[in-house]
Amino acid sequence: MNGTMRAPCVISTVLASRNGSLAGRPLAVRPCRVQQIRGLKPVQAMTQQTDKKGKEQEVFLGVKGNAQLLGMKGADTETNIWKIRLQLMKPVTWIPLIWGVLCGAAASGAFTWTPENVAKSVLCMVMSGPLLTGYTQTINDWYDREIDAINEPYRPIPSGAISEGEVKAQIWALLLGGIGVAFVLDQWAGHDFPIMTVLSVFGSFISYIYSAPPLKLKQSGWAGNYALGSSYIALPWWAGQALFGTLTLDVMVLTVLYSIAGLGIAIVNDFKSIEGDRAMGLQSLPVAFGVDTAKWICVGSIDVTQLAVAAYLAFGLDEPVYGAVLLALILPQASRIYAQIKYFLPDPVANDVKYQASAQPFLVFGLLTTGLAIGAHNNAAAAAAQAAELVGGAAAYVGEVATAAAALL
Repeated sequence: MNGTMRAPCVISTVLASRNGSLAGRPLAVRPCRVQQIRGLKPVQAMTQQTDKKGKEQEVFLGVKGNAQLLGMKGADTETNIWKIRLQLMKPVTWIPLIWGVLCGAAASGAFTWTPENVAKSVLCMVMSGPLLTGYTQTINDWYDREIDAINEPYRPIPSGAISEGEVKAQIWALLLGGIGVAFVLDQWAGHDFPIMTVLSVFGSFISYIYSAPPLKLKQSGWAGNYALGSSYIALPWWAGQALFGTLTLDVMVLTVLYSIAGLGIAIVNDFKSIEGDRAMGLQSLPVAFGVDTAKWICVGSIDVTQLAVAAYLAFGLDEPVYGAVLLALILPQASRIYAQIKYFLPDPVANDVKYQASAQPFLVFGLLTTGLAIGAHNNAAAAAAQAAELVGGAAAYVGEVATAAAALL
């Protein structure tokens, strides 16, 4: 069950899109990889099952059809337009953004579990996840339609399951919906400066230049991967913290540096697209440096970044407990490095999904640990300032009383 099975996946005819943009383009014949993950017996993490009618159906974590809706690789072609739209939005990618909002709220030190605050946070998560991440994924699929015709020809656009007009309508609906929700959050929070709206516009701009020409940052492995990583770590964190507290420069710098770990996550996603990236001239790091070098850049950027942040929490913020917790999420006994050695480093192309599933939860819990540490530090600093203010006020009052008493004498 820990092996990788390969079966022929032959595309003998071209699937024409509704607008004819890809009609007549030959698609490559290549092996399809079916992965099985140890520990999920008898359920397979991502594979194909044949139903009684002989139709192959994708299976993700044992449930038929999930892989298609989540936008996972290895899916079958869908016909329901709303399922197609959801697949373009790749719900599986919303989770880090939703989690980032939670980390930012924790870092603000001002979040409390009131119904109003919970409602604000949920709306912020909708903005960051389904709306703006959905926009990012849809526009990325649109500009990657020729690459996907090689790497993932079953995707909605290269398969012709959705038309050009429908894709563009979805892009605009998600973009305007996300910015609109950001404006509502600014009004709800009573911000004098529309920080949520600015962040949403800035993040949307980064998403556009990442995918679209002429800049198309993803053509450059370093710039593209860092832009993607920072979008998944820094931007939702900033949104969550700005919504409930004050977004300070030191936190912005810390999260920008933390986004180096996000660069490593982005590299993991590049291993599945080597064939198409090379064919289209995109210099992803696995293409530019080769698989062996890229895999070490990937794990190194993730682990070294978290080690540096753990040291900052312990010695910079004087929060040694949180620093120790973050360190425990990196060390081998927490299974992170074990996952790298066991799954990823031997064959990153075959084991990218296994590595993501087994190791990435420790990264996101590390982010939350960092957010809680910053929140605790901010609360302690605020309490100390309030105490100093009270002591100063009391001293001033005693001084006034003493002065009055002396005058009477």
